[in-house]
Amino acid sequence: MRQKIEDYALIGDCHTAALVGSNGSIDWLCFPRFDSPACFAALLGTREHGRWKIAPAGHVRSIKRRYREGTLVLETDFETDDGEVRLIDFMPLRTKEADVVRIVEGLSGRVPMHLELIIRFDYGSTIPWVRHTGRGIRAIAGPDTLNCRTNVELRGENMHTVGDFIVSAGQRVSFDLTWSLTYTAEPDEKDPERLLDETEDWWKEWSGRCKYAGNWREAVHRSLITLKALTYAPTGGIVAAATTSLPETLGGVRNWDYRYCWLRDATFTLYALMTGGYTEEAEAWRHWLVNSVAGTPETVQIMYGLAGERRLPELELNWLPGYENSSPVRIGNAAYNQHQLDVYGEIMDALHLARRGGLNPDENSWRVQRAMIGFLEKDWRRPDEGIWEVRGPRRQFTHSKVMAWVAMDRAIKAVEMFGAPGDSVKWTQLRHEIHQQVCAEGFNSEVNSFVQYYGSRETDASLLMLPLVGFLPASDPRIIGTVEYIQQTLMQDGFVQRYVTHPDIDGLPAGEGAFLLCTFWLADNLSLQGRDSEAIEIFERLLHLRNDVGLLSEQYDPHRRRFLGNFPQAFSHVGLINTARNLARAGGPAEDRRQGSSEPNKI
Repeated sequence: MRQKIEDYALIGDCHTAALVGSNGSIDWLCFPRFDSPACFAALLGTREHGRWKIAPAGHVRSIKRRYREGTLVLETDFETDDGEVRLIDFMPLRTKEADVVRIVEGLSGRVPMHLELIIRFDYGSTIPWVRHTGRGIRAIAGPDTLNCRTNVELRGENMHTVGDFIVSAGQRVSFDLTWSLTYTAEPDEKDPERLLDETEDWWKEWSGRCKYAGNWREAVHRSLITLKALTYAPTGGIVAAATTSLPETLGGVRNWDYRYCWLRDATFTLYALMTGGYTEEAEAWRHWLVNSVAGTPETVQIMYGLAGERRLPELELNWLPGYENSSPVRIGNAAYNQHQLDVYGEIMDALHLARRGGLNPDENSWRVQRAMIGFLEKDWRRPDEGIWEVRGPRRQFTHSKVMAWVAMDRAIKAVEMFGAPGDSVKWTQLRHEIHQQVCAEGFNSEVNSFVQYYGSRETDASLLMLPLVGFLPASDPRIIGTVEYIQQTLMQDGFVQRYVTHPDIDGLPAGEGAFLLCTFWLADNLSLQGRDSEAIEIFERLLHLRNDVGLLSEQYDPHRRRFLGNFPQAFSHVGLINTARNLARAGGPAEDRRQGSSEPNKI
């Protein structure tokens, strides 16, 4: 039976990640980095497209799993008719090569185990040459090589590698799968037990630095670890998710590649990291941001590769049927070519937050910001594709204009609060002009709500951002009306959709799940309105959605009670962290972001 999205757990080494099913199968793994061609792609195809399963050979009575506290080391316990066995999965922190280590530990009895390793490079399309080595196998396809080292005897069957062994109580059997470039020296053999100790110690030291001490600490702590796991260590970039093409509706076509870094995530992510006290990661993310947008303002993209790569061409992999036959499977993301006005506001807001938060000054940031503001002085009037990257016509999206207002507002604050050089008088006039236009054109008095785009009656969950960025206070009657309208039109069984999907709006067939981040935004709004009990009820409803190891996807189908979208989704975990902080005490990210005031710090 195919695993559901919520049946997976994440392991990673801050360069790449793998998804481990509750049945002991690794069905998604990209070596050597998040966006590399997958070695195992059974998640989007069949088992023939690559997987690595280690599980009891006999009847399994029950399965329980957990992360070791404060770590990304996964333990899965299988209770069988023959005894109990534990599977320990982790990825050691990177030195040179990338590794996945699996250790089978006997807990009781004598448990027969079966291993099946199907290596398929290039997203399941390439079968490698495999040969036996002294301890395991070596698989080669072009530039990619995998070494699987173990004391278990492995054999080939029908283009698969299989092995059978028995684990007794107190016995441990290890497997180390190492990726390397074919044309380099064969990697040295490593001690799996030592790697386990080092990996556990590293994660415990990192998570032990967490400074969040409010309510829901366990959920916040796990979300921070997940966010760290989605970090690309060499650059500080944070991917939106570890996967591509997990569908926004089962059997649908809304299947996108999220293994890239979105500028839109910048401010939310900085708040989440700083809430946890992780200023080093926040500075690395800010550094990635400034480096990636280098160039002329008109060429700023909405997303970049892990090291700031700009070209992310979108391809369809027709040999993969997709998760539960949701096709096409896509790699790359054509939305990188879109014009989205809101990213300029997010960049300005993120760099403003970095100054206010006391991050070490970046000499390039204000130069980048001034160039962007000069570009926005004219560009803010243009239509765009909007926050949701619609593939329909460009429109005058209300949220996009609000974020242009944010850009001007934060530029003014840079001058007034931090003494940055700039024409704050001109920017103040523009800020006022944008504000007046949005209130006149983006608000529909017939529905008593701000609307998705000028002249429409449609609503949009992105409008929940208006009070969160300080455009209007949460107590403003127009904001209260907007929140009520979103609750009436976009809520499904207690969760918020992004917007009403329709081909005329986004050029795609209708239908998707509720967007978890938008539901966190609703809780933030209710909290700002003083409706704390309602906000907490929504927040705890979201917490209840987390799978057994504390992970969230992008979306949720409340009717099927299934996760949808790419997984685990950084934005969902960022929303959890920030909303917990908003509800824990006054002065959280929602209130702080809209006020935007602090003691000056050097540029």
